[in-house]
Amino acid sequence: MADDVLVEVRDLDMAFKIKGQRGQPTMLHVLHKLSFDIGRGETLGLVGESGSGKSTAGRILVGLFEPTGGSVKLFGRPITGPERRANLAAVRSRLQFVFQDPHAALNPRLRVGDSIAEPIDIAGTMSRRDRNDRVKELLEMVGLPRDSAERFPHEFSGGQRQRIVIARALALAPAFIVCDEPVSALDVSMQAQIINLLMDLQARFGLSYLFIAHDLAVVRAVTHRVAVMYAGSIVEVAPKDVLYEKPQHPYTQALLDAVPRPDPARVRPQVIGGEVPSLLVPPPGCRFHTRCPHAMPRCRVDIPVLRETGDGRQTACHLYEGPSVIPSAARDLPRSAHGASSAGDPSLRSG
Repeated sequence: MADDVLVEVRDLDMAFKIKGQRGQPTMLHVLHKLSFDIGRGETLGLVGESGSGKSTAGRILVGLFEPTGGSVKLFGRPITGPERRANLAAVRSRLQFVFQDPHAALNPRLRVGDSIAEPIDIAGTMSRRDRNDRVKELLEMVGLPRDSAERFPHEFSGGQRQRIVIARALALAPAFIVCDEPVSALDVSMQAQIINLLMDLQARFGLSYLFIAHDLAVVRAVTHRVAVMYAGSIVEVAPKDVLYEKPQHPYTQALLDAVPRPDPARVRPQVIGGEVPSLLVPPPGCRFHTRCPHAMPRCRVDIPVLRETGDGRQTACHLYEGPSVIPSAARDLPRSAHGASSAGDPSLRSG
């Protein structure tokens, strides 16, 4: 693995055993063949509809779930397979997770300083004095007064609580942080502040983020590359500007068409019919074929794999397999929202 790649995910599968009809056990196939990398100092955005498997992927990367298939390497160490426990213990201090709801992420009975110091206390690497000094340093780092350590979570606003959660995540100086919808519970003004804080911290400490979100404007503002998920699979990965200006996969196009615009009459959005398929019984072939306006017979049988399609992009779609297919397929795709006339739409550049 290259020195500048901190996270390497290959063919990741995840299925949970649940009770099905008549109480019989059945498998819920949440993730299917996920593959991606995250570089040092990079933010990869993971977007998709609710239930697409984004949060499950994030939890696997910090060791909260053990996948049923595939491999994950963190800092060059495999955290899947027989070496999982030992390697997770070796890299644990370099991983952190920022949860969606700052209200639920903090113990209401603990003072803020004790919550922030929890990772330090578990690691047992600092004296009491150094620990208290570190807590005050972390509070200043996220823009809160040093005396906040003596107060309780209910005395803070939602945005301030998320700053406290971020301070706790920084306690052991991690290199990689999974941010699971970190601003979705906040109002717009607070969202901008937290995003700016995360970007400042990344520039200061060289942090790498997996940024999970459904707000496409937020994702564009904070990420370097974006991976689009549908029904447990990644359908497209690309540098953010490439993906937002010229999406290739039909699902990515429809997702961006759904972004609100100042003048909706200017562009006629693509409308996807049908429903997201059940993960209990995923459809054969491409999981999007049941709703795709460009589905071909092979889409119902063959599972597309992520392939390089130029401009640093990977797309999992049979329309883009082979150089002879790309030109005609690209002409056949709708250009109503993403052709040359609308690629510069300011609504897709906001954030």
